[in-house]
Amino acid sequence: MTTQAAAVPATDRPASTWTGWGQWLALATMTIDHLTRYALPTGWQLDWAGSSIGRIAFPLFAAMVAWHGLFNTRNPLRYARRILVIGLVAQLPYMMMPRASDAFILNVCFTLALGLAWGTWLRSLLARYQQGKLDVPLALGVGVSLLGWYVAGNWVEYGHRGLLLIPLLMLAFHQLHGAGEALGERLLAVTMAAPVLVVAGLMNSSDMAKSFTVATCLVVLWLAAGAHRLTPSVPSAMPRRLWLAWYPGHFMLIAAWLWASGGLG
Repeated sequence: MTTQAAAVPATDRPASTWTGWGQWLALATMTIDHLTRYALPTGWQLDWAGSSIGRIAFPLFAAMVAWHGLFNTRNPLRYARRILVIGLVAQLPYMMMPRASDAFILNVCFTLALGLAWGTWLRSLLARYQQGKLDVPLALGVGVSLLGWYVAGNWVEYGHRGLLLIPLLMLAFHQLHGAGEALGERLLAVTMAAPVLVVAGLMNSSDMAKSFTVATCLVVLWLAAGAHRLTPSVPSAMPRRLWLAWYPGHFMLIAAWLWASGGLG
């Protein structure tokens, strides 16, 4: 059974200009989060930045991965493998960051890659079921995928809720973008968007962090519902090499700073 979901026809694809802005914002907010959490002295009392601005990064990365996986790439699994490669390169410097727990955790790229692969597999499973081409019971396929989600969620950053966010975003984006003028279609689209906000609200502990995560998800859902047409192109596109190298690179720089200052001793 294939796991590659059917590509969205080019004529039906929404504009993706917002992701150019999203790339810059995601890298900036992620870096602020990691600098305040790992590198800057606690005496500076900048924890609020990680609990507010820093909570934009993950849902924004998840939204861009879900968007590209759904609308822009012919092979979402190959896209997921590219994200996985970045995660493999980043894992060692990521493990050097000071943490409250010594538990082994895979970095966020594994969360994004596995979430995309899972969402793609579920879409393929449903498509084959609707076409009558599914060679296993639908309940069995879904059950196996949930078992994989339960196991993998214990090992990745953002855990089970982080893995769940991308498939839910893919489902919501599909419904919001494809909804017509009929009331039933619009109600279905809103219904499919609601679980995204519920999971986003459960991902953090503080009210401030929840607010920023939910607000980010609301914005990307609004974009999927049609606001993507209003987004102008970013004046300066993110260089591809910078985009691919920043995640492992910034961890390497933070690790070097911590080592030089004795923070890894």
